[in-house]
Amino acid sequence: MTSEQHLAPFRMPDRLFAELAAGGGSAAAVAFLERAERARRLLLLRTLLDDLAALPTPLTPVAEAWRVLKEAAETSPEPVERLLLAPATGGWISHMLRRVHGTATGPPLWVEAGHLSALALSASVQAATEAALDVPLTGGRLHLPGLGMVRLPDGDDGLTVGRATTTGGELTVAAPGDATGPVRVTCRPRRRPADADGTATDADVWLPLRTLTHTGPDGTGPFTVVLEDLDPYRDLDDHLPPARLDDEEAREWQRLFTEAVRLLAHPDGPGPGRVDPAMIRAIVPFGRTAVSPPPPPFVQVSASSGDSFGGMLIVRPSSPLALAETLVHELQHSKLAALLHLFPLLEDDRAERYYAPWRTDPRHLTGLLHGVYAFTGVAGFWRDRLAGAPDERTADTAGYHFALRRLQSRLVVRTLLTEGRLTPQGRALVSGLARTLDGWLREPVPDGALTRARTAAALHRTEWRLRNVDPAAQTPSDGPRFRPDRTLWPDVRTHAFATRPVAPRTADEHLAAGDAAAALAGYAEQLAADPAEPHALAGWIVARAARDPGRATRRMLARPELLQPLPSG
Repeated sequence: MTSEQHLAPFRMPDRLFAELAAGGGSAAAVAFLERAERARRLLLLRTLLDDLAALPTPLTPVAEAWRVLKEAAETSPEPVERLLLAPATGGWISHMLRRVHGTATGPPLWVEAGHLSALALSASVQAATEAALDVPLTGGRLHLPGLGMVRLPDGDDGLTVGRATTTGGELTVAAPGDATGPVRVTCRPRRRPADADGTATDADVWLPLRTLTHTGPDGTGPFTVVLEDLDPYRDLDDHLPPARLDDEEAREWQRLFTEAVRLLAHPDGPGPGRVDPAMIRAIVPFGRTAVSPPPPPFVQVSASSGDSFGGMLIVRPSSPLALAETLVHELQHSKLAALLHLFPLLEDDRAERYYAPWRTDPRHLTGLLHGVYAFTGVAGFWRDRLAGAPDERTADTAGYHFALRRLQSRLVVRTLLTEGRLTPQGRALVSGLARTLDGWLREPVPDGALTRARTAAALHRTEWRLRNVDPAAQTPSDGPRFRPDRTLWPDVRTHAFATRPVAPRTADEHLAAGDAAAALAGYAEQLAADPAEPHALAGWIVARAARDPGRATRRMLARPELLQPLPSG
């Protein structure tokens, strides 16, 4: 590993780009993206080291920490490569660059710069080299990326400077004025660290890194994915204190992950919507959930960052199926972010004026591109579920999600292709997605699922326009003008329409069941009290179009915001 810059451009083979443009990506394609991310991180790290060289600090200078890290890399490259490619490491590098340029905040800058020493110590422990570094301790804690966290007994609640030394794979951390003396912790790769001396128990002084284990589809392994609850840079940007999962929550994550991996295994190899869990480097449990969280859409929140390739924040979903879908979704974001680091894919003025079928607010073009890439993968995931459905009910649910996401994604592809903002590489990528989606649109889906998917898509777009678009403003060539009083609103229909109601009672349930007349009557009753209520008005317009298709109802669907208040009839 070296921080010196070499002007050797990356050249992606056409076949790998074609795989990614189709929405998929083999192990070779993802490995290429990872190599590119490695090069990018080293370049950013070189810039950061220059920025921090003159930083006043009570810690060991960053140049010495970098020397320790390089020495460990020369002795034992593999664990240091894992440290460099860890999602949290990418998050730290980018966060620190924002700090030095004044666009991010956090603890004192010297404290955050000291994370380089923590990386160096972790590398030194795993390579069994020798090092001695002054490090920041927060509440008597020192986090070692990729290994775990040391906790000094009776550690100071604030910030202090400690001394950490490594030799032969053993780490000693001491804080000034510590009456109990140094705490010695032995950390060795691929083994749980254990306390080497002192009266404290292992749990008192050392928290090991949590991992999720799985085996490959051919029985190889076991492989591990980090379940990251300690690293201060596990979030998308902000510096976070550790938030250790309790054992019950960790076991539930393992159960869900094991089943999700089984669902993702596919004998036909890579393709859009298929994920090899080995491509995932870390899952960050986001927030807290109960042992039995409520079903979607209430607990299905996830996020990722272009700075943290292969990492994702996830609120624990309610089922293995939901987790598997989320893994697909977030890995798609990682792949596209890596492509955006290699190629300029579009010219985006960042104006938020476009309809995204999976959002309730207007989006900019980069948001559309990220969304369509992610949901093309999600459509492929449900396509595989439909193909392997063991019964009619499972096929109906999978068919709904497949039909909905392919329809919504194709709509956004059309927007991207017609806006004229794509670069040649961007047009090649979006055209590849279009070919994938066009092929999928010709594939059969159970009739009831297809009807509900089309209805749900129409409902979302209609309500989006009612809540966002200003009906009094003339629509210019660059898109609609938006209401000054618009707010976020809950999209409750996308998931509600996934299954056909057995005994419909509400207007929405009648519409999902295919009874447009009963739904129309129900919406009209709601609108009698408030003729412009967006949720009910959207339902009324879509139900009217289903019952009486024609030019007039097509106009209503195209510009529903003009239909206020509700006309008679």
